[in-house]
Amino acid sequence: MSGGPALAVVGTPGDRRVTMFADACARYGLRPPGVVPWTSVLRGEEIRLEPGTLVRIDSPGEDPEADALLRGPGEPSRVGGGARWHASLTAGTARVREAVRRTPGAVLLADPDEIAVMFDKRLCHARLAAAGVPVPPALPGPVEGYACLRRRLDEAGWGRVFVKPAHGSSASGVIALHAAGSRVRAVTSVELSDGGLYNSLRVRSYDREAELAVIVDRLARDGLHVERWFPKAGVGGLTFDLRVVVVDGVPTHAVVRAGRAPMTNLHLGGVRGDLDAVRDRLGAPGWARVLDACARAAACFPGSPAVGVDVMVGTDWRSVAVAEVNAFGDLLPGLTGLPGSGAEGLDAYGAQVRAVLAGWRGPGAAAGSRVRALRAGRGAEAGREAEAGARRAVRAARSAEAGA
Repeated sequence: MSGGPALAVVGTPGDRRVTMFADACARYGLRPPGVVPWTSVLRGEEIRLEPGTLVRIDSPGEDPEADALLRGPGEPSRVGGGARWHASLTAGTARVREAVRRTPGAVLLADPDEIAVMFDKRLCHARLAAAGVPVPPALPGPVEGYACLRRRLDEAGWGRVFVKPAHGSSASGVIALHAAGSRVRAVTSVELSDGGLYNSLRVRSYDREAELAVIVDRLARDGLHVERWFPKAGVGGLTFDLRVVVVDGVPTHAVVRAGRAPMTNLHLGGVRGDLDAVRDRLGAPGWARVLDACARAAACFPGSPAVGVDVMVGTDWRSVAVAEVNAFGDLLPGLTGLPGSGAEGLDAYGAQVRAVLAGWRGPGAAAGSRVRALRAGRGAEAGREAEAGARRAVRAARSAEAGA
């Protein structure tokens, strides 16, 4: 007979994220979690929770109705509307937090403020950099359009960069740009069609500056984050990065994403690479550096039970850099835990259910062993300085957005 604590998921009914989490709960003998539809949250409908419920916030997924409520009506495949999407999501998570607060004994298994930061690449980069996490250098302040971008790149002396929508996900709108004088080459999944921007499952190239200017100018309306190109290592003739899921401070799951294009996302033609080959090439010290960078990135978001960290390995096979931290980056079907992680035999959802049953309730509860060690090693003074720096950078980024 199922028992244990009552759980609920804010998600899209029937979405595989919701069903996979429910399957993980069932494996631990828990009753099926209730589902609070994102569409109900976004419409402002009353959120009712059973007293004592542990509430998980998950992705809205690819539900067209939820997308329309987040970004406004329109073709779901369009690129853009990220600023409105971010504001709507943040307002929705705030409503969930308030519902939890007024429900006796209920606990929110996420920090809405951290989710908001992770979905703003400028704020997330600032927080990571302030905490000493290795990240690629980024242009400071707002980038207001293509002319501004080229001017800022010339001033920085950068010829190759990644141009990212501030609130994008799944590589939507991301441009790998190589610019040298009047010659440009941009690789992106953005399709410029009939004056609009649309996501494509095929990566394409643009070498006409007029077309590229249209794309960048339209993306800039929602804010841009521009990072200097980080040359990535390759294996088997393909360049790669890794998505590493960190649960309760411990890196538990990892997948190699390899491809011929700068964007290695699996839906854009990337493939799952050979993790054993990557680990062997890195060696034990190199693999430890990768996991350490991921754990340190996750430690910047102590109110989040799990995050997905996208980490890159340099062509020298020594340097590492964190590209993204994803609030909903735990969807890795068919993948079980890393050896020595304590999550062997569990998928990412099972590892999170186990952490919750072991008492994870946020930063006030017992943190994972890696997080405790990192915090202790960093020292109180350094930690305070990093947090102060992150707050200054966040305020500056928000001011830049308001003035854009």
